[in-house]
Amino acid sequence: MLWSIIKIAVFIALVAALAFGASFLLELEGGVRVVMAGVEINLTPIKAVIALVILVLAIWALMKLAAMLVAVLRFINGDETALSRFFDRNRQEKGYRALSEGILALASGEGDVAMAKAAKAEGYLRKPALTDLISAQAAEMAGDTAKAEKVYKRLLTNEKTRFVGVRGILRKRLEEGDTETAMKLAKTAFALKPRHAEMQDTLLQLQAGSGDWKGARATLNAKLKYGNLPRDVHKRRDAVLALSEARDVLDEGKSIEAREAAIEANKLSPDLIPAAVLAARGYVEQDKKRNAVRVINKAWLVRPHPDLAAAFAAIEPGESPAQRLKRFGKLLKVHPDNRETRLLEAELNLAAEDFPAARRALGDLAEVEPDARALTIMAAIERGEGAPDAVVKGWLARALSAPRGPQWVCDKCQHIHAEWVPSCENCGSFDTLSWRAPPNSPMATPTGLEMLPLIVGAVEDGRQDEEGGDVVEAEVVEDGETSESSPKEDAKS
Repeated sequence: MLWSIIKIAVFIALVAALAFGASFLLELEGGVRVVMAGVEINLTPIKAVIALVILVLAIWALMKLAAMLVAVLRFINGDETALSRFFDRNRQEKGYRALSEGILALASGEGDVAMAKAAKAEGYLRKPALTDLISAQAAEMAGDTAKAEKVYKRLLTNEKTRFVGVRGILRKRLEEGDTETAMKLAKTAFALKPRHAEMQDTLLQLQAGSGDWKGARATLNAKLKYGNLPRDVHKRRDAVLALSEARDVLDEGKSIEAREAAIEANKLSPDLIPAAVLAARGYVEQDKKRNAVRVINKAWLVRPHPDLAAAFAAIEPGESPAQRLKRFGKLLKVHPDNRETRLLEAELNLAAEDFPAARRALGDLAEVEPDARALTIMAAIERGEGAPDAVVKGWLARALSAPRGPQWVCDKCQHIHAEWVPSCENCGSFDTLSWRAPPNSPMATPTGLEMLPLIVGAVEDGRQDEEGGDVVEAEVVEDGETSESSPKEDAKS
């Protein structure tokens, strides 16, 4: 409404200016005297202005006529499109003007205006390769998904715009959750433009999500080949894919292939903890314990982790707690001040019933950095040293509400995973899991008994059978407390 009023006001102002100028010229005395070839012409001011306008129009017409004559001469000389280009030049100017206005409308978020300008440009230019893309994006912006998909399908018929059409339909299928069709479209788009970084990432994510590890590794190699991925990152992610392939093979029961794939993954990235664990287990199955120890030591040197400790313990499952503590000695010396090392040493001393040593290993972790695992270990130490039940239950009560500690957390969406996976279960991002403490993470289980994986098991059962003692198991009740038993038996359980 306001724009219409402004246009009317401008029009009235122009008419008034023209009327004032005409009246001024009529009242103006004098004139223009033109003498040419013995002919004298006297013009009043108003006639002089009119003659000037006519002269300008005549010059413009002569220029157009000259351009037309040039086009005719070119046509005569063999340029078959010279005349058509001459007559279409004006249409092209209008078409490109409408096209530019459509692009500006699209950038401004005016979907309806952009569609109208695109249709106008198509009428002038008749070049769907230029106008269909704007029409499709404008239809998406306006919420007309049916028209957008129709335009994208029309783009598929042109070889120059086929990739754009495939990419547009692929985005629609991803929004709809149709990953099967999206996978086929992503492969088609990748075949059309293998250098396209966005399409490489999309295809890689879809392949990882569907478990196509071989295809994902081929896509990852393409990213490295075309310079879209640093070599060190490629090496790490290739190891992740090799590890994922090994896990799948292991699930299928092909142990030999699984061992080979796990060892390959560990060689590609020795600091990848799940790969080191799987490779160590593969070596143990082959009775190559030295290789398993070397794999665990190399990974522990990069970063201590409870899964590495569990795999290291599984190398000698029949050893006594004292033997296990001695064998772990070299491992514990690598990062003595690391939190995981201190917790592991405390657990091993608990298993050996050396409660003062366990307390020394734990240090002030239960007070300075309390989490469920540290507080549960502290409760076991207190029980083993004969502390009153109220003290033990106090530590357990704190453990119930304490953070669980480091877990596998997605760096992109902060989703917590029970175990390592190649792609986030929540957002689908590939290779984004890291072992760290999540923000404001409460303990997820009712007790902390599972935090002592090296204390219970076949070792303790065998030792108790040798001593002839009674095996006392901690009974977990719904409120998270344990049944009362002797201090020594509680420490074992």
